[in-house]
Amino acid sequence: MLIDNHGRPINYLRLAVTDRCNLRCFYCMPEEGIQYLPKPHLLSYEEMIRLCTILAEMGINKVRITGGEPFVRRDIIPFLWKLSEIEGIQKINITTNGVLTAPLVPELKKIGISSVNLSLDSLDRQRFFEITRRDEFPKVWATLEALLEHDIPVKINTVVMAGKNDEDILSMVELARNQNVSLRFIEEMPFNGEGLRPEQMEFWSYKRIIDLIRSVHPELYKVQDEPNSTSYNYHIPNFKGTVGVIAAFSRTFCGTCNRIRVTPTGSFRTCLYDDGVFNVRDFMRQKLSDEEIKNLIYEALQNRAKDGFEAENRRTSVVSESMTTIGG
Repeated sequence: MLIDNHGRPINYLRLAVTDRCNLRCFYCMPEEGIQYLPKPHLLSYEEMIRLCTILAEMGINKVRITGGEPFVRRDIIPFLWKLSEIEGIQKINITTNGVLTAPLVPELKKIGISSVNLSLDSLDRQRFFEITRRDEFPKVWATLEALLEHDIPVKINTVVMAGKNDEDILSMVELARNQNVSLRFIEEMPFNGEGLRPEQMEFWSYKRIIDLIRSVHPELYKVQDEPNSTSYNYHIPNFKGTVGVIAAFSRTFCGTCNRIRVTPTGSFRTCLYDDGVFNVRDFMRQKLSDEEIKNLIYEALQNRAKDGFEAENRRTSVVSESMTTIGG
């Protein structure tokens, strides 16, 4: 098992397979002027399978596939099949915006995908368009219906933004009344391609979100969180689903973090807020052996920041990149 320098077991990889996305959510990326990387700059599927095999041998047993939007990358389904065959990988989860996902849900069920995180910031079609800059709500809703029909556990991720979708919080909660979904409201972060920080704007903290929900549902009560959970989870009596909040900017969950990240270009990150420790793509292409790569990973985890604030302070530049380039 991988253990970092703070005694935290590491068993979870977040792997971004592309920096491309078919939405333009303003809290994640600018509307125009995005310079997508040429394909040779990205990790190939073969390189990703090799990396996941190495990490599985080191104790990683859970992989989350992210982007960008993972399903805009061609041949993603054959890659997921190969990933599912790696010895030691017990869970494969996917984060998607749902625009292209609905027709693929039956195949995801066959592969054995453990759960899907569906990004959905509003149930109002016009507000969805204003946030994403694309009129794709019907396709995302079709994905939610397909996931529920095929009994794939669904977590709905909603980034809460003042003046944009805060009026949707309570209507999103209603989704959990009759559907077995996990709603997670996420604090807005500065990974928007422009460096704008939550403290520079009206900010919906995780506490403020829960206070609003409790004002309408005073019977809301805390439930036991899963080990290493990034969300604080709650239940409302007679609701089928659950409600949670993720303190992504407050960073209150860092003490139990079991995650490492690899960006589409192979940048190895021990924290969302750091700016990369080394580039595993480059080392693979320099013909380093599996054992040499394992040593690099181990050494990186022995110099891991205590939390997201320390990781941000270590950066050589301010947080300004788009979330699409680092894998969410």
